[in-house]
Amino acid sequence: MDIIIGAGATGLAYASFTSNDYLIIESDSKIGGYCKTIKQDGFIWDYSGHFFHFRHPELEKYICQYIDPQTILKCHKHTQILYKGKYIDFPFQKNIHQLEKEEFIDCLYDLFNNPYSESHNFCEMLYSKFGKSIAEKFLIPYNEKLYACNLNSLDPNAMGRFFPYANKEEIISNFKNNNTQSYNESFTYPRGGAIEYIHSLYHRIDKTKISLNEEVISINLKEHALTTNKRTIKYDNLISTMPFPFLLDKCEINYDSSIYTWNQVLVFNLGFDSKGNDKVNNWVYIPNKDISFYRVGYYDNIFNTDQMSLYIELGFYKDCIINVEEWYNRVMEDLKKCGIITNQKMISKHHVIMNPAYVHITEKSQNDVKEKKNLLKDFNVYSIGRYGSWTYCSIEDGMVEAQTLSKNVIQ
Repeated sequence: MDIIIGAGATGLAYASFTSNDYLIIESDSKIGGYCKTIKQDGFIWDYSGHFFHFRHPELEKYICQYIDPQTILKCHKHTQILYKGKYIDFPFQKNIHQLEKEEFIDCLYDLFNNPYSESHNFCEMLYSKFGKSIAEKFLIPYNEKLYACNLNSLDPNAMGRFFPYANKEEIISNFKNNNTQSYNESFTYPRGGAIEYIHSLYHRIDKTKISLNEEVISINLKEHALTTNKRTIKYDNLISTMPFPFLLDKCEINYDSSIYTWNQVLVFNLGFDSKGNDKVNNWVYIPNKDISFYRVGYYDNIFNTDQMSLYIELGFYKDCIINVEEWYNRVMEDLKKCGIITNQKMISKHHVIMNPAYVHITEKSQNDVKEKKNLLKDFNVYSIGRYGSWTYCSIEDGMVEAQTLSKNVIQ
């Protein structure tokens, strides 16, 4: 039997693909992992913005099979940056011509007169590819707010394909062509929220083979057994989607905990009685360090509704103790400072802390994950998904990884 730890998108996908007998163990009272949806006072919110950017048409068809196609919105992404009180198109580096003249000249000059050539870490990569001004006006402050760490500690390729690279020719060309393309130019979103993808997958699962409110306490690699808060179970293969260092702890495998770091994200979902000023953007990036949040998203602009519905994201280091009420008050002040709310009345609110949220990818962590995964494989233990592989990837990427593994793991 395959034991699957976690009933999020990756765990459910593996169960739906495998031909092996299986049991899914989930510590929460509900399926979905971070891909959950809150329906409250007429508003629909996810734990955070979960907008699927499918790259594999066959997988999209498979995932969406049990969703009414008429309820799936297909959106062309519209995102901007709120920079010094002015909205400019995302990505910043391709739209410096939209800045005030002096700042535009600074960015252009530094782009072509760039003394930085080293790219040993993420921060150095930003300087070497884009020059001092572009790096310091947006790329560094925004990513410091997001990752809640010193960017020198991250790998140059910490964001993989999700970083909107642009060379000099593309930047210059965009002065005239106004091409705002970055990664994932369009996305789909069900009217019932991202949980609809989970429900569609759930249709493919044997409901008798999911155990909720069951937490893994320890894993005995030699005995191929795991102990939960309810029982001890033997397995042929163990498929884990829990955060990788947490799995190592359960298996009592020694590792250097200092190389596994991450951020927490506090998400406020806020519903108002009327529409705001922004009727276009799906989400907005905010690099200003004086503003508490790094991104604000508009569900109402996706659903085309007449009541402003926001998700607001704040980044914190993994060990930070978060006072939700204090940060809520700060967020409300900052929303007014940014002009996002004026005279609207808030009629519904919700919050969630995602911990871990974004993992900090470094050369040491990548090497250690590879080494420890090989060790675990000798005991038929496989760690997959965004947190199981300790990487930066989409939900779809996790499902692809699950599908690939299901073809290779045989009882």
